[in-house]
Amino acid sequence: MSGIQINPDEPIWSWGFININLTLIFTWVTMAVLTLGAWLVTRRLSRGMQISRSQNLLEVLVTGIRNQIREVSQQEPGSYLPFVGTLFLFIAMSNLLALIPGFCPPTSSISTTAALATCVFIAVPLYGIGQNGIREYLKQYLQPSVFMLPFNIIGELSRTLALAVRLYGNMMSGSVIGAILLGFVPLFVPVIMQLFGLLTGMIQAYIFAILAMVYIASATRSHSTQPHSEGE
Repeated sequence: MSGIQINPDEPIWSWGFININLTLIFTWVTMAVLTLGAWLVTRRLSRGMQISRSQNLLEVLVTGIRNQIREVSQQEPGSYLPFVGTLFLFIAMSNLLALIPGFCPPTSSISTTAALATCVFIAVPLYGIGQNGIREYLKQYLQPSVFMLPFNIIGELSRTLALAVRLYGNMMSGSVIGAILLGFVPLFVPVIMQLFGLLTGMIQAYIFAILAMVYIASATRSHSTQPHSEGE
């Protein structure tokens, strides 16, 4: 068990106020893999009947995300796809790379999950104000009465905390359990646990993205029940 990295946020290199830790390194690795993968898949896109397997996978993935956004928000997914899709892909890829021995998924660090939740916290009012205007957006904090203002603010903060803690708890527990089993039981049991952890990671990526879209949809539709159409 001496090889278990209990705290991936502990600095492994420092220079002045600059600190490099495993979480930061593996986050860069995840972003590099996503960037390289996106470049490889999109460099030779085809509009014809014959398309590559990678393009077919990309189209299925993008179509699935768009359909989920449309179903949750009852709006056209065009403006939400980049943000929600990036959240899903980053979390899913970081969890997928956890299958590589020695890779510590960034999502097993509370600093990463808190940063992702903070992105959602910032995106919700930005989308809400962009859709309804700042005055109409702020009115929702006074619903159903002005006395609900502090409770609505606390609700915004608490759901951000819940997003961060939920993802962190699920991913950190899976990583620790898998590492412990690897030291005490035969090989095939940790393999099964790794596969189960991968499934859990994909589910957590889906849940995080869906919850983010639910919060955004509640902000953008707070004073408008009609779907807002825009070009895809």
